[in-house]
Amino acid sequence: MTRPPAVAGAFYPADPAELTSTVDKLLDAVDVPADDVLARAYVVPHAGYRYSGATAAHVYARLRRHAVHIGRIVLLGPAHRVRLTGLAAPTTRRWATPLGDVTIDLDHAGGLPADDAPHAPEHSLEVQLPFLQRAVPGVPVLPFVAGVSTVEEVADAIAATSDGAVVLCSTDFSHYERDVVARAQDERTARAVESHRPDLIGVRDACGVFALRGTVEWGRRNGLAVRRLALTTSADSGGDPSRVVGYPAFALG
Repeated sequence: MTRPPAVAGAFYPADPAELTSTVDKLLDAVDVPADDVLARAYVVPHAGYRYSGATAAHVYARLRRHAVHIGRIVLLGPAHRVRLTGLAAPTTRRWATPLGDVTIDLDHAGGLPADDAPHAPEHSLEVQLPFLQRAVPGVPVLPFVAGVSTVEEVADAIAATSDGAVVLCSTDFSHYERDVVARAQDERTARAVESHRPDLIGVRDACGVFALRGTVEWGRRNGLAVRRLALTTSADSGGDPSRVVGYPAFALG
């Protein structure tokens, strides 16, 4: 079975040529420092490419630089459309995008519960796939969603699934505040991430709050230094400044 794309043509282009051009231009616009090293994990946003693509590209341009060293991806994020308690991996072995199929690495699922229902309509993981297909083509991905869950549950799940993998936590930050308010709120959230304080990340600070808290805790357990790559809002890409969404990009390790 193959999961079909749910948000192609909405969050990102449905035409393969247009999608390839869009992603490649975003990646090429990022100047990766010559001394950049591959991190063990990254935080990356998940809105429409028009708004968050340039911020997400700060992560994926680095993955492209280090592609030869990446054998697996663990990808976690929130379930926006299906109410979920706990965590859920999919059962399908392939996920389709306009650029082709992505191999789903269920062999390293580490005992995660399996449920396709929250994955079927979910954009937070799907929008990362075309970036991965262009940055690290052919690399298998283990996706899972984090619903209402404890910091420990998510951190333990990452630990159980991430051996030898690069971890990507998909989340946006504040939602629908005025730009000046959002930037102050997002700065506080960013500092919580940088100081390994999941307890300081509130439910209104990030739509992927459970995934983010667990990723920060897993990073703390492993002594991973946090580097801020970018922190923007939708106003930076032409969105209404009276009602913005915040977009983070961090490297852990």
